[in-house]
Amino acid sequence: MGDPELRRPAVAGRFYPGDPTELRRLVERCLAAVDASPRPAAAGIVPHAGLIYSGECAAHVFKRLEIPPVVVLVGPNHYGLASQPFAASLWARGAFETPLGRVAIAEDLAATLQASSRLVRHDPLAHTREHCLEVELPFLQILAPETRIVPILLATDDWAFCRDLANDLAGIASTWSDSVLLLASSDMTHYEPAQSAEKKDRIALAAIERLDGEALLRSCREHGITMCGRAAVAVVLEASRRLGVTTADTVDYRHSGWVTGDDSSVVAYAGVLLHNAGDRHPS
Repeated sequence: MGDPELRRPAVAGRFYPGDPTELRRLVERCLAAVDASPRPAAAGIVPHAGLIYSGECAAHVFKRLEIPPVVVLVGPNHYGLASQPFAASLWARGAFETPLGRVAIAEDLAATLQASSRLVRHDPLAHTREHCLEVELPFLQILAPETRIVPILLATDDWAFCRDLANDLAGIASTWSDSVLLLASSDMTHYEPAQSAEKKDRIALAAIERLDGEALLRSCREHGITMCGRAAVAVVLEASRRLGVTTADTVDYRHSGWVTGDDSSVVAYAGVLLHNAGDRHPS
């Protein structure tokens, strides 16, 4: 039996190299492609596809971030594995592992969140196969190896649920002793021609840039925008707004056709920084 508090890699060797040297080289190459310096930010949105497709887009966010001691990672539950599907599925103890080593859970913040929010439940089952948070970890391990995480998966995009979870997260983040970064993991439109994906994603990004999580969810429904992490993004937008964030900048947008050369059916990716107007983030 393995350690029940250690979440072992689910997608190493598929979404990113399983060899630590190759993985480090790939992530460092993605980061080196971005000419930017870290600045303060309250939150960000990053993609989570295979790193050969979305890694450089994610790097456009990570390279611009001053990464604090605690990062709350919020993403979609792609597989529907959950003991309580209508709760926010938290991994509350131990660590997540990648080929680069272990990332510790911020157990104190996780415990506080679970105790203070009726929506959050410790649910390792939900995390068993999920890739959307795991693929972000190598960036944290290279840029801020001491950072601890609070991993949360969502299986519902109900706005009232997202709003209330955002309120709970903002309440804790605003009073926590360490700085807390909120990070939403989401890809954009899936499996459409590039031109169609870009048109739909402009609608979604317009709502994101207004910090309007409710409008984002409504736009995805009305326009058929297949943005897998829309609920996670809605939560982070609303929590950021409650924390006083005033600005959301899209710092990168691309799609899988940039790598494959095939624009007939793509998955699109966006990198967004959420910050106060006084914290400049050159594009």
